[in-house]
Amino acid sequence: MIDMPRPRLAVCVAAIGLVLAACTAPPPQPAVDPARPNIVFVLVDDMDQGLVRFMPEVQRMQRDGVTFSNSTVTDSLCCPSRASLLSGKYPHNTGVFTNEPPDGGFAVFHRRDERDTLGTQLQQAGYRTGFMGKYLNGYQPGRTLGGERPFVPPGWDEWAVAGNGYDEYDYQLNVNGRVRSHGHRPGDYLTDVLAQRGNDFIRSSAARGMPFFLEVAPFAPHGPFTPAPRHAEEFPGLTAPRTPAFDEPDRSDKPAWLRALPPLPAAKAQAADVKFRKRAQSLLAVDEMLAGFRRTLAETGQAQRTHVIFTSDNGFHLGEHALPEGKQTAFDTDVRVPLIATGPGVPAGRTVPDSVQNIDFRPTFAELAGAPPRPDIDGTGFASLLRGETGTGRNVALVEHHEPRVSQEDPDRQEKPDGIPPTYTAIRTPEGTYVEYVNGEREFYDARTDPFQLTNTYPSLPPERRDELHRVLTGLAACRGEAQCTEAATAP
Repeated sequence: MIDMPRPRLAVCVAAIGLVLAACTAPPPQPAVDPARPNIVFVLVDDMDQGLVRFMPEVQRMQRDGVTFSNSTVTDSLCCPSRASLLSGKYPHNTGVFTNEPPDGGFAVFHRRDERDTLGTQLQQAGYRTGFMGKYLNGYQPGRTLGGERPFVPPGWDEWAVAGNGYDEYDYQLNVNGRVRSHGHRPGDYLTDVLAQRGNDFIRSSAARGMPFFLEVAPFAPHGPFTPAPRHAEEFPGLTAPRTPAFDEPDRSDKPAWLRALPPLPAAKAQAADVKFRKRAQSLLAVDEMLAGFRRTLAETGQAQRTHVIFTSDNGFHLGEHALPEGKQTAFDTDVRVPLIATGPGVPAGRTVPDSVQNIDFRPTFAELAGAPPRPDIDGTGFASLLRGETGTGRNVALVEHHEPRVSQEDPDRQEKPDGIPPTYTAIRTPEGTYVEYVNGEREFYDARTDPFQLTNTYPSLPPERRDELHRVLTGLAACRGEAQCTEAATAP
């Protein structure tokens, strides 16, 4: 037997090692054009700004990116807000003002705007698109709407959407045109199911080498405020904040619908504490979802080319102004929402005070994706604000609200005795909030001196200031298209 020379033996061993490494190492990920970043968009349901402090991953995102301190929804109600986000249009142009027909709900959006949304626009721009969670009120996973399979709206390559998922259990998902039923086992907790599907979408999209857009819309923290079992004992003793607006004692300056409410009953104040705690608990699974998405992006080599954006469809009140619980008002608790963004070119730890609205997401995402601008939509992109540059040219936000009919089928129904505002239109300006009700009543709250909106100063405003506010409001409430709406959304 002849000994093999050592150098040749070393070469052979090295070659074997390379072969073994090639067999065990993960395959290289296809490159994604860095000029076309990915977007992961998480939209929660009914989250007010005060709940951010219970979400450590969202706070980490604030340190890593930008926080928009002046983000306003077009209507503090689920379906109209989401319709505005998908279409880039105000409610007066979508026709979606409530959660149910004839002036709202999925049926109206399906008839008018569903064939032209941020999903269709990004898909046409070459993005792989995914939508998971809550879509629009009235969408039912099993309905075919004239087709052969359960309906999936245009614009979405991956679709996993529930109808009534508010309980987090015992729901159905339409998964790419097939209905899957989930029960009450721990693994059926909806937020966790969405997290797993979202991570799978990120991995599969990265493997394909395509830029992708993913919207994940959990039902949390919407009532009945169901936390994951692992979080059910968190925050012991937590109570709803007792701000100066909580159970506001003197509402003599308020409009009739609010002035007539009794003081907050003790039982409802106690209930507010329980609900606030459960809302905070239910968001912990969402926070873990966000952390998981960011880990998966890092593991797949996509972290440096992906924007992760977090916001809510509307806010929520719990005891403020003697209103037991709900939304739909023009108060900041209801219309001002969290908005935090990270991603390539986004400066760390920055707060942006510029006014943005949910109609602005579609043009922002389109600009990031390199899609052609759409002047027929009402929103304007704020990608420049993400990069730390100048503002959008708008400093007025429009809020439109129709008083909904009382329906037992509406998950956002509020009882009359608990306070439902009549139809109104409102604007938020750098100076404050101005509201016009359909019955002729008016409100103005000075943002500089009255952050809790306790004093309606409209009666003391000079006539010329009243006229200016009315002119801006009526101009915005009738605008159509980016140019016209941008011109109208500038305070004098």
